[in-house]
Amino acid sequence: MVGLGRGLDSLIPKKVNKVPVSGTGNVAVDVSPELERQGIIEVSPDKISVNPYQPRKKFTESHIDELVESIKVYGIIQPLIVTREGGGYELIAGERRLRSAKKIGLDKVPVIVRDADKQQKLELALIENIQREQLNPIETALSYRKLIDEFNLTQENLSNRVSKSRSSVANSLRLLNLPEEIQNALSDGRISEGHGKILLGLDNEVQQMTLFRKILHDNMSVSDTSFESKKASPTKTKVEKPVSYQDKEREEVVRSFFGAKASIKRKGSGGQVQVDFYSDDELEEIINKLR
Repeated sequence: MVGLGRGLDSLIPKKVNKVPVSGTGNVAVDVSPELERQGIIEVSPDKISVNPYQPRKKFTESHIDELVESIKVYGIIQPLIVTREGGGYELIAGERRLRSAKKIGLDKVPVIVRDADKQQKLELALIENIQREQLNPIETALSYRKLIDEFNLTQENLSNRVSKSRSSVANSLRLLNLPEEIQNALSDGRISEGHGKILLGLDNEVQQMTLFRKILHDNMSVSDTSFESKKASPTKTKVEKPVSYQDKEREEVVRSFFGAKASIKRKGSGGQVQVDFYSDDELEEIINKLR
């Protein structure tokens, strides 16, 4: 398997050749000596099924239209990455190009055929979207969760595979602990990931939803939201116990295992391990992992 720190770069060739595609004239496709031997082939778009592990769930029609116009003028600059599936092909990377080709009515598109298992399909599709098309924060978080759950990866493993810091992966996964309404707003772009991180810092769902609605109503910036959140959770006057960094590391282990917000609360020589959930589905996932 290719190292995903390099992502699609290991699949994308260096030298430029011309490959004709029906309906658009010549198409510039990069071809390395290795791939020249393996071959870039032309395939009917109708023979390519979409990647079931595609992390992007929403495709903006205006972006598709822009790509359509570009393809009409320049052709498909980058070949699609596919794997053989039954009598046809299954897409690994390039769904916007495939959608655009079908919209134009192209007879053929250039593809590179690769062998890939389920994990590779998800990882490569995720890498392409992160590097090229920018997933919304919830799509990214759900993709991370899927990789962790389905392929038994730790956050450390995952961060190495997608070339992101562990803290970046952890912060992304924490967004899935927000109420569904706030997650939907993150998906739709009505609030930013910066807003979401501030909302995560509030004590409970009531405070989160109250501030969330204020963000929408007053069109608050991230800095305004940060200021408002401090009023929602005023500094406690009592003397706080020193932070136990060992317990913080243990909390991270619990969070990573359950993929959910977790905390360790000390009481004398004992205490509690608390795991939060925000839906019946999340609770069922936690129970299944305990089993």
